[in-house]
Order: sequence, then structure tokens, then C-alpha cells
Amino acid sequence: MPEPGKKPVSAFSKKPRSVEVAAGGPAVFEAETERAGVKVRWQHRGSDISASDKYILAAEGTRHTLTVREVGPADQGAYAVIAGSSKVKFELKVIEAGSSSAAPSGTTPEAPDDPIGLFVMRPQDGEVTVGGSITFSARVAGASLLKPPVVKWFKGKWVDLSSKVGQHLQLHDSYDRASKVYLFELHITDAQPASAGGYRCEVSTKDKFDCSNFNLTVHEAMGPGDLDLLSAFRRTSLAGGGRRISDSHEDAGILDFSSLLKKSSFRASRDSKLEAPAEEDVWEILRQAPPSEYERIAFQYGVTDLRGMLKRLKGMRRDEKKSTAFQKKLEPAYQVSKGHKIRLTVELADPDAEVKWLKNGQEIQMSGRCSPGSGGLGRRWGSPQPHLLPISTHVSMTLWLSAHLSGSDFLSSCSCPSLPLSPFVSGSLPPVGNAPMTPSVPQQVHLRVHRCQAHPDHQPVLAGRRCSLPVHGGWGEVQHRALCQRLKDGVELTREETFKYRFKKDGRRHHLIINEATLEDAGHYALRTSGGQALAELIVQEKKLEVYQSIADLTVGAKDQAVFKCEVSDENVRGVWLKNGKELVPNSRIKVSHIGRVHKLTIDDVTPADEADYSFVPEGFACNLSAKLHFMEVKIDFVPRQEPPKIHLDCPGRVPDTIVVVAGNKLRLDVPISGDPAPTVIWQKAVTQGNKASARPASDAPEDAADSNEWVFDKKLLCETEGRVRVETTKDRSIFTVEGAEKEDEGIYTVTVKNPVGEDQVNLTVKVIDVPDAPAAPKISNVGEDSCMVQWEPPAYDGGQPVLGYILERKKKKSYRWMRLNFDLIRELSHEARRMIEGVVYETRVYAVNAIGMSRPSPASQPFMPIGPPSEPTHLAVEDVSDTTVSLKWRPPERVGAGGLDGYSVEYCLEGCSEWVAALQGLTERTSMLVKDLPTGARLLFRVRAHNMAGSGAPVTTTEPVTVQEILQRPRLQLPRHLRQTIQKKVGEPVNLLIPFQGKPRPQVTWTKEGQPLVGEEVSVRNSPTDTILFIRAARRVHSGTYQVTVRIENMEDKATLVLQVVDKPSPPQDLQVTEAWGLNVALEWKPPQDDGNTELWGYTVQKADKKTMEWFTVLEHYRRTHCVVPELIIGNGYYFRVFSQNTVGSSDRAATTKEPVFIPRPGITYEPPNYKALDFSEAPSFTQPLMNRSVIAGYNTMLCCAVRGSPKPKISWFKNGLDLGEDARFRMFSKQGVLTLEIRKPCPFDGGIYVCRATNLQGEAQCECRLEVRVPQ
Repeated sequence: MPEPGKKPVSAFSKKPRSVEVAAGGPAVFEAETERAGVKVRWQHRGSDISASDKYILAAEGTRHTLTVREVGPADQGAYAVIAGSSKVKFELKVIEAGSSSAAPSGTTPEAPDDPIGLFVMRPQDGEVTVGGSITFSARVAGASLLKPPVVKWFKGKWVDLSSKVGQHLQLHDSYDRASKVYLFELHITDAQPASAGGYRCEVSTKDKFDCSNFNLTVHEAMGPGDLDLLSAFRRTSLAGGGRRISDSHEDAGILDFSSLLKKSSFRASRDSKLEAPAEEDVWEILRQAPPSEYERIAFQYGVTDLRGMLKRLKGMRRDEKKSTAFQKKLEPAYQVSKGHKIRLTVELADPDAEVKWLKNGQEIQMSGRCSPGSGGLGRRWGSPQPHLLPISTHVSMTLWLSAHLSGSDFLSSCSCPSLPLSPFVSGSLPPVGNAPMTPSVPQQVHLRVHRCQAHPDHQPVLAGRRCSLPVHGGWGEVQHRALCQRLKDGVELTREETFKYRFKKDGRRHHLIINEATLEDAGHYALRTSGGQALAELIVQEKKLEVYQSIADLTVGAKDQAVFKCEVSDENVRGVWLKNGKELVPNSRIKVSHIGRVHKLTIDDVTPADEADYSFVPEGFACNLSAKLHFMEVKIDFVPRQEPPKIHLDCPGRVPDTIVVVAGNKLRLDVPISGDPAPTVIWQKAVTQGNKASARPASDAPEDAADSNEWVFDKKLLCETEGRVRVETTKDRSIFTVEGAEKEDEGIYTVTVKNPVGEDQVNLTVKVIDVPDAPAAPKISNVGEDSCMVQWEPPAYDGGQPVLGYILERKKKKSYRWMRLNFDLIRELSHEARRMIEGVVYETRVYAVNAIGMSRPSPASQPFMPIGPPSEPTHLAVEDVSDTTVSLKWRPPERVGAGGLDGYSVEYCLEGCSEWVAALQGLTERTSMLVKDLPTGARLLFRVRAHNMAGSGAPVTTTEPVTVQEILQRPRLQLPRHLRQTIQKKVGEPVNLLIPFQGKPRPQVTWTKEGQPLVGEEVSVRNSPTDTILFIRAARRVHSGTYQVTVRIENMEDKATLVLQVVDKPSPPQDLQVTEAWGLNVALEWKPPQDDGNTELWGYTVQKADKKTMEWFTVLEHYRRTHCVVPELIIGNGYYFRVFSQNTVGSSDRAATTKEPVFIPRPGITYEPPNYKALDFSEAPSFTQPLMNRSVIAGYNTMLCCAVRGSPKPKISWFKNGLDLGEDARFRMFSKQGVLTLEIRKPCPFDGGIYVCRATNLQGEAQCECRLEVRVPQ
């Protein structure tokens, strides 16, 4: 048997496929095995195929071929190829040579004419063994497709296989440009049982969709060298009283472990658990499932660590439900042939307990057929004549069958009223030793048997069936590592290439399986071990063929059909039909068929030569079924009689009613006729140009028309079998048939019957009614915001029935989904479509409906878009009025809509008048307008409309009439806040000062600088009606100063002052000198720069450079004093020093540099400190940077800064207008490295005045002052 965890492997590397072959042609099937020398058998309908003139078998290495010559209908059906334990099934379908379904040789099948179907070849059902590979193919016609189709593969109902593509599943597609066919393939490798099921292939294009369903069956397969143990547990289908329906389909059974090992409810509980939601305990399901189900359950619940799963399951203990009432219980199921006896036995824990036997829930009463009994602790049910029949290959117990069973004795049970019933069995095993197969020994033989009547001391089996001898207890329970020897009649059994004998070992259990038992296999079998031996006897019986129905004698007449039929018990038995002792060869008149158990011989058009003795001889059986065919010859004396022809119609007079037929339906006119001799029938249809006329015989009909069954249709003679219109004439009637009636079939038909005696004629009027023609494309009008009016014309042809109404549909232009607009038919030729989305392009179409049905849809209308006009503009206001003009302004409407906004129209009218005058020809896109040429003093109303492609919206009108007259307004400058303080610009930057103003009429603007008019081209002034601009392209230092702007209207004016400060980089410091050098330090001193750049200095930057490298390094930045000490110089080096001055603009372009380097001397070996005089560093306070006058805005914090030096450090005091500020909390004073700062928090106009900073020390005192102006913003 296969190793645990190892997947079974198929013996075939290439499997034969089902084919379709035309009748009379050859059919070839090919198969390849994994290794050479394997014996391969071919079967047809379960019977082996041997080489003959009909079948050619060939084998070359691993390649095996079956050729069926001159294929006929009897050859079609199921075929199979078998190698070892692997079996592959396939089918042969025979197509008649003249049928339209068979494609011509060498040509490619054309695409179907179905306008909806897309498949040229649909995926077919497939079968594969576990571990094998299979490919499903679908071909799609691409001649009429503009783009490649979209194909999706599904498993089940919703599982999209495109998300499962990986190692074991691939999707491929290709395109054949020659045949214009797309090929899509689904390839499955290493197929597993979970791969079986239903699949679906969906293909879709722009306007078409098609799908195809197919199934995949996965068979269990074993390797070539392994034993077929699954067949021992295969449960076959039963019919009647346990007799098998078919012996040839050995793989038709299903594995039935659970019914043998566990109670019958176990399978239902297990299946219900497998189908439970994912949140169920998977370990509980695995614990109760058999090991063969572990892999499937792990795959279903996503368990990937199989090794860890098995390790955990090994540590889990299986809970066994034990019963306290029964020591030995009934088996879960029993099996017995109909008419035999069965004995059921249980053992009780309490001998005095009350026992009831139940069948299907009903208590069994004592009778001649059922006799309950007891003996000690045992309880049994049955009667004598025991018969041993095993039902389990894994549970060891003894079962006696001793009751005559019928079809209704199927389910029985034993119950103890006080304790629950459990179907599990617990039995003991006898010791090891000789154990012949008798009813009292717990040995089992698994048989695939129809009916078996055998003595209990031996094991019977029918010839040709599989026999399994599993042994346990006294025969099979040997030591796990003991050596075993299997004997037959004293001769040791070994494995052969033919797999005749197969051995199975399951722990201490040993099985011997004999495939296809023959008469030679009967005998005594033994299993020898070091501890003893076990014996069993096998008896092989000949198969008996029962005849259910024999053939009977027949008496038939000329041209009749003779059928001989018989029925035998075995549907796989083939036989030969004999005629007078010679084999009968089938032909077109004589046919032989075999369907199941029925064999049939059919003879068509019986002749006197067919009268003979016919026999049916089954192959392999000594029986013969015979019958005789008698030919009955009838002689009739014919007396010729003449009768004029006549047409018998069931209608009043000779004018039949009009025959009405729906288009597409079948029209059949059955006209009874009579006449002797048999008349000739002629059918004609008279058609006149543009009008229908009465049908009459055609004048140009050939003379020999009366001698043949030809008929005239549209003045053309056609054969009876040609086209869809045909005539069938018998002795007493003529049948005129039209398949799929069309409009052209409408008219008057004339039926004429003639014979030598006379002639008769009848006119038949046929009217074909159909659905109406498609109406013309509808027209769209009155398109609104969400509605439109749809109008259409009636169809050109109403189908012969009045039009009952119309159905209207619409869709979005880029969509393919039409939506129905009405459920009740529309009687009129127009309809208002509503509830559309504004801005979306729609199309509409119309169906006409009559009593027959609905017409084809009309062509789609021209695309249209529902658009509504915009709403009224908002916030309409009069901005300015003069003697002849009015300036208006407004805002866009709140709702513009999908049509956008094309513009606005402005109109006005006199107060009290209703005539509006357009202020502008056309539309304006601006939201303001100056209306000119208005009469002075007139009172006017103004209104504004918004327009788009849907039209004009509602107007907005001024609330009050506007008087066209100039309004005097006092001039006023609106000086921006940032221009109210000093305006600082760098040299070279542009200056653009914009000052809005008001005043009517337009005021006069004047600019001055320092009280003088502006001169020069560098300063320019630009004025507009609402503002004035002072512009300097490139500012220079000379442009600094105070500018004043004045606006004047007559004697009214307003002024504003602007302070412009143009700043630049400062000049370098002056007179840089090295005042002293000692140790590693150098003292520098310099003077402030001559030009501070028109702004205060921020400090100085001191740099040093080594004489060797001349790389400059910054020593001090933002240094405010004019002297410093450079420390940490290197001894022995010479240094240059330079100083830059800095302000708001930046550092000076040049620096003050020392002319000579300063050397740092090396100290000598002895150091003699010099004698220095004590220096007095005392210094009176002095302000190095005085206070500056400031003008600030009220409400913004202000800082006053100055710098002072003095030694010792002076005491600082601040005063405002002579008052000390030290106690005022609104003033904050800071002093850092000689820089003094006074912060005034949110000053007000009362904080303006003269501020004084006073510095005092022992050497004296110094003070500086400034003026602070606090301005209130206007």
C-alpha cells in the first residue's frame, strides 16, 4: 500500500480522449504508460477487447494504440483502458456521414450562426486521477469582434479562478490569425479531490455574453506497484434484493468507511461539520474524522502545517462513548441477500434488564419470521440456518444471519428502556491458531457478489470477481515484525507482474486480495507465522445466466418490420445472432443492438427470403434461444375502379375561411383527398404585382406535372424535400407544410387534384401575422432640466394586427443598459420623459406592440442632454451714477447647471413703463457694466438675466428706481496701514505706492516732496478714478524724504503724508588699528563708517587670516563696539585682521584691513615679567549710540534703544517728560552688554513725549533723549 502521506500516482502519462468519428471511418485511441512492459487492457462497455479484424491493438514501448475500423452505431459508447490499478474512461461518438453536424474532412468548423453564442468549441466534462493534470479548452470566434473577448473561469458559483492562479492552476490564451479564433485554456496540475466539482467559463464582449458549464471528476488512483486496497472498501450500487446492477463498472462504487466503522449518524454529523462555518472548532472535526479525510479538511479550513496538525492530533485523546447497559451492541449496518436469514446478537450488563427489539422505531412482535430469544447475558433475534456475511473490514466480531429477510426488513435495533442505545460494537478476538472460515470464527471475506448461496464452512465467490481475504484475530493478529508466508494448497504465493495476488498489511492485520477470481483459484489458503498458521477455503462457482425474456416466433407480412428481443440477467454478456445456424451479418436492413440486458434483432422490409430459424447464442454460456420467422403472403385480386378526385374540406360552400398563422410558427395544411386511381396533387400560389389575386393554375405549368408530386410556389417547381416549404402526399391526403412562416408566405394557395377521371380545385387563403416593424427613430423636443418630449411615427407595417400601444426606453449614451419608461402601453405617438439627470447625454428608442408581441426596437434617437436655465444673478447693486451713466455690479447665480454660463444681458426701463430696453447688444461675461447714454434726471429700473444653451433664466431687478444724476461726494484718501509708517526700500528696488481715494466728481490729485512738486523722470504718478500710484522704477538714496498727496474737489481737499526711506549698505569702518598685542591676544580699535546706509548699524563683523594661508575666519559677528580683543591666536604665526560694518541691508562691500601682519612672538627660555604701571580704567558714562526719534502706531509694542559705556558699570534711569518710569508696570527696561532698551507695551497717544535715558556712576553721568510720536490709525 502507499506510504503514509504519499500521493497515489496514475500509471498513465498520456490518457486517451473522447472523440467523434463519422460512420464508416476509423477511430484511433492512444495511451502512454509511465514505464514499458506494463500489461494494458482495453474495454468496451465493461467487456475486454481482443484483437480482431474490427479491433487492432498495438503496443510499442510505453505507447499503446486501439484502432476501431469501420465505425458504426454499435461501436459508440463508453470505452476504458486499464493498466494495473489505474483505469481511464473515454467515449466514442459516431456521427452519421450525411448529417449536417459532421464537418467536412480537412475543414475547420465554422462559428455558429447564433447571434448571441460566442463559443466555437465549449469546454467538455473531464476526468482525472489524483495527482494528474488536465486541460480544458474553449474556442471563441473572433471574426466579428473588434476587441479580444474577456474570458473568466469560475469554480462553483462565485469562486473566480483568476485569483487562484499559481503552481497548480494556470490560465492561457492565444489567437489564431488564420482561422480568427481565440483559444482559452484552463490547466490544472496535481489534481486533488478538492478540485472536483462544477466549473463555468464566461466570455463577454462589448454587446454579447455567453457561458458554458462543465464538470471535473477526480478519481482515486494507485501507483503501478501498489495494491488496490480501495476496492476492498468500495460500496457498490444495489437494486432489488441486493443484486448489483452492473458488474463491469467496478469504480462506480463509493468508499464507505464510516458505515462500517461508526454509527450511521457519524457520516451526517461529519458532513454537517465540514459544511459548518469557519468559526467551528476544526480540531474537534479532525478528531472525529478518519485519517483519510485529514488532508481534505486541512485544505478546506486553511491548515498549512500538516506535520504539526498530525502531531497535535496524536496527543489528543478520542472520547469513546460507552454504554452502561450493553456490553456488546449491534453493528451500525448489516448486509444480507434477499431470501436469506440473519441473526442479530447483543450482550447485556444486567441479565434481568427488559429488552425490546425495534424495527424502524416500531417494536417487533414474536412471529414465525421473527423470534427474539435470550441466553444468559446474550440476546439474539433470528432462527436456525446461520449464514456468515461480513460487513466490516476493521471491526472484529461474529454475526449470525438466521432470519428470512424481505425487502422491508432493512433497519432493526435493540434497546434497553432504562439506558441509551449506542451502535458501537466491542468484541473479543480468539487466540492465534488454525481458523477455518466457519460461522463461529471471527474471520471475514469481502466479496463483490450478486447472489451467493454457500455453506458456512467455506468462502464462495463467482468466477471473474475480486476476492478479498482480510484476516485478523486468530489469523491476522501476529507480531508486528514477524515473518509471514502465504500459501495456496501448500505452494507459496508471490507477487506477479499481472497483479493476480495482492497483499496488504495494516499493522497486525494481513489481507490477501485475488483479482478476477477463476476456477483455478479455488483451494485452501494458509497464512504461516512463527507463532502458528490460519487456514481458509475458497470455492469459485460458475456464473449462471438467467433468461428473463426469451425470443418468440413471429409472423409478419411483406414490407413489415420483424423484431426479435430477449433479456438476460447479465448486461455485460455479448452474443451472436444466427440464421439457420449461420452467423447473421448486420447491414442497412438488418440491425443488431445490445442495450443493458436486452438484445434485439431488427429486420426492416421483410421479404420471403427472411423466413428462417433465428437463434441468439450468449458468449461464454451453454445456452441457445431460438425462434422462427414466418412470412405471410397476402394475395388480393385487384378490380380496377375509377372515381373522380375530390377535395374534402370542412367548410361551408367551396370558399374556405382565411387561415391565420403567426410568423415563425409552423404552418400545416392537411387536405383530405379521394379518387381512384390515386390523383396527382398540385399546389400553386398566385401572386400579382403589388396586389393579392385569386390563386389559379399557372398557364406555363409543364404538361407532365400531372404525373408527378411536384408543386408550384411563386411559379417555381420545387422537389418535395427541398427548402422549408414542402408537400407530402399520401393515398388519402395531401399535407402542405411551411417551417417558420414568413411574410412572403402570405397569399392564396390553389390545391388541384387530377386523375384520368376528372379534376378538383380549392383556393386556400393564408394570412401571416407578425409583430410590427420597428418604428422610425424617435424625435426629441422641449428638452428641459430633467424632462423632454419624445415623438415618433407609427411603424410602416403593423404585422397584420392593429398596434395596441408603444413601449419607450432610454439609456445613457455611454451605457448599454436600456431602462423601460412605461409599464402600461402608450396609446399616443408622444410621451414626456421625466426624472432624468441634468447634464447627462441620453438616447431613446421605441417598441411597437400588437396582439402577437413586441417589435424590434427602433433606431436610437439623436443624443440629447437635459439642461435647465440658470437661476437669477444675486446681489445686484448700483456702483456709481453720473449725469449720463449708471455703473452696475452683481454676482453670478447660485445655480448655473450643467449647461454652463454663456453670459448676462442687462436691460432698463423708465419708472412706470413696461417696455424694457437692452443696454447692450449681445451678452457680457463680466459681472459689472457701465450703462451709457442715459437721459439725465430720468428714474430707471435695471434688471439682469443669466443665459446658457437652455435659454435665459429669471431676471433680478433693482429694488428702487435709479435717478441718473451726478452725486457730490467729499474727497477722502484711504491710506493703507503699511503706508502710515516709514516706508523702507533698498537701493535699486522699485517703489509702487497705491493710495485709494473717494470723491465725486473725480477729484484732482497732487503729489509733493518736502513741499516741492515732483520733478524728474525717475518718479512718475499714475492716477485713476479711484486711486493714485507713485512709482519709482529703481530707488536711490536721493529719493528718501517726506511725500505728500492731496485730493481736491473745488474747495474741499484731503491730504496724506508718506515717509520714504531708501537704505543701502554701509561703508567700511575707518582707521582700523592694532592697539596692543600680548600673549595670544590682539586688541583692535576702529572708527564708525562714514556712511551708515541711511539706517542704523546693526554691528560689526571681525575676521582674521593667517599670513600663510590667507583664509579668513570670522571672530565676532554683530559686534556693536568699535574696539575688541581677538584671543586664542597661535604662537609664531602672523595675522591680518579686517572689519565689516552691517545694517538692515547687509554687510559693507569692503572691509577695513590692517596693513601689516601682527606676529605672535615665541616666549624665551626665561621669562622676565615687565613692570607695568597700575592703570586706572575708570571712565565716566558716555552714550556710544544715542536714542532716535520715533513715530509709532497706537496699540503696537514699541522699543527705544541706545548704547552706553562706562566703568564702573553705570546706573540706568528712564524718564518721560521728567517723570521717572521705574515704577510704571507698562514700561520694561533691559540692559545687555551696554545696550539699553525701553519697551512700551501697546502705547496710546498719551504715551507720546520726550523720553530721557540717564547713566550715572562715580566718574559722572550722561544722558540722551528722543521724541516719541504715537499716531492713531484712521
